[in-house]
Amino acid sequence: MRVAGVIRYTVLLLTLLGTWLMLQTYFQRSWRTISLRSWLGATKKPSSEKLPRYKCGNQKSCPQNYFAFKIISGAANVVGPSICFEDLVLMSNVKNNIGRGLNIALVNGTTGQLLKTDAFDMYSGDITKLQTFLQGIKRGTLVLVASYDDPATKMNDKVRAYFTELGSSDVATLGFRDNWVFLGAKGLMNKSPFEKHIKNDKETNKYDGWPELLEMEGCAPRKMD
Repeated sequence: MRVAGVIRYTVLLLTLLGTWLMLQTYFQRSWRTISLRSWLGATKKPSSEKLPRYKCGNQKSCPQNYFAFKIISGAANVVGPSICFEDLVLMSNVKNNIGRGLNIALVNGTTGQLLKTDAFDMYSGDITKLQTFLQGIKRGTLVLVASYDDPATKMNDKVRAYFTELGSSDVATLGFRDNWVFLGAKGLMNKSPFEKHIKNDKETNKYDGWPELLEMEGCAPRKMD
């Protein structure tokens, strides 16, 4: 009996010892796994630093004494254009102050203050209205232009000459349903560096009957010379 009792106690002790070793091994591995995952997770946490946002959503900031702007032409005759200046949207669908043809915003070239916005339908009789508008622009005024649908059906030589005086190089060849974005100034001595123009060409048009939209952003100096 005594021998049998010793054997039973020995078996029980070995069983308890084996169970304890198994539990210890399990918890050590679990702890290492959790610790490793936690460490890896800590290294993968997204940075709390936000990317900088520049005026008008531009890719770069503008230096001192320069104005940030972004001009986007219309897309076909469906999506209207937008004009942003110093992080302020001057013309857009949301503001409900755009129209097919030419959309123009006038800004004080020294202070950056908005002076006027207007839209001119190049299908209708707005050409006389546009001539008067362009003729009245004062020296030192920045002129921001975005086309929508068609900018040139009834554009005449006089209007083209006014835009040329503002620094445009492409207005002379602007045609039916072309896309055009432009920033110039009254009194500009040289051609403006801020202009994009894409021709209406059925071989290359992105939309049915219209070229792709144009987008232009940059930094316009105060009192452009």
